Amino acid sequence: MLNAIETTGITKHFDDLTAVNNITIHVKPGELFGLLGPNGAGKTTLINLLSTMTAPSGGSATVWGNDVVKQASKVRQNIGVVFQGTTLDDHLTGRENLDLHGRFYGLDSKTRKQRSEEVLSLVGLSDRADAIVKTYSGGMMRRLEIARGLMHHPRVLFLDEPTLGLDPQTRRHIWEYIKTLNEKEGVTIVLTTHYMEEADNLCDRIAIIDHGEIVVLDTPHALKNMLGGDVITLEVENPDETGRLCDIYKKNGSASTASYRDKQIFITIMDGEHQIPHVLALASEADIPIQSVSLRKPTLDDVFLHHTGRAIRDEKEPSMAERVGYKLRSRRK
Repeated sequence: MLNAIETTGITKHFDDLTAVNNITIHVKPGELFGLLGPNGAGKTTLINLLSTMTAPSGGSATVWGNDVVKQASKVRQNIGVVFQGTTLDDHLTGRENLDLHGRFYGLDSKTRKQRSEEVLSLVGLSDRADAIVKTYSGGMMRRLEIARGLMHHPRVLFLDEPTLGLDPQTRRHIWEYIKTLNEKEGVTIVLTTHYMEEADNLCDRIAIIDHGEIVVLDTPHALKNMLGGDVITLEVENPDETGRLCDIYKKNGSASTASYRDKQIFITIMDGEHQIPHVLALASEADIPIQSVSLRKPTLDDVFLHHTGRAIRDEKEPSMAERVGYKLRSRRK
């Protein structure tokens, strides 16, 4: 069966910066596939490669069997893209924005009108279709952009950080619209996000990406299960002791994984509730005071922490665009 997307060692360099490094993935037809990682990880660059907005430095990729370099026009006919920043004309109505997009794709008047009604209903904007876009809320604009991306019946829809900057309630509403269009339209969706909960709730499979490379790829359930048990979080009094205590838990053999950050130690362990006394006893024997202890189920952030040594939510790195922009500015000086 033909995959919706296939990449083989696809790579992208910006001077001495490698934004995407030798990525090989495949996305099945109808799949909701997630790219999860912090700012600057290479998620947007990968989307730009797959949507023909930038050419790869190496490797290859196809979208619905069409090569992104050799058959770029055919790729564009089969995809829709919702960018991070809004690209709507806020002086037009919602309906006019959709009509304009339909014209770009050569849809006739009857098809544009019919399709506009369909996608407006799909994203819950039928009652605001004739309002000027600049009167829309941020969430409404994102919904309209998703609707616009669907106007020409794309086989693959790229959603680049679709809920960035939205409040939690609006974000959840967008999730429901994404699930609906995936089910009702049957469109393959590739979603980039740095929100763990978003990836966990929406995606059939997730590729965790860091520094331009795929760290691990599987279903959300499998990714969390690979850590092996519950997560115990310990906070120590002296941050200089975290490394030593972490080594004790690793050598003891009861913990599936053990990592630390600042004053906290994260242990994955089977039957965590009953293992807490043993974990605390080991700390006491090592004469390392524990300030607090908590127990929870693993999250995707724990998976990221396990594979990279740091948490997604704590990332302070600039985005890939900011890093590339800085290099370009530096060269001009």
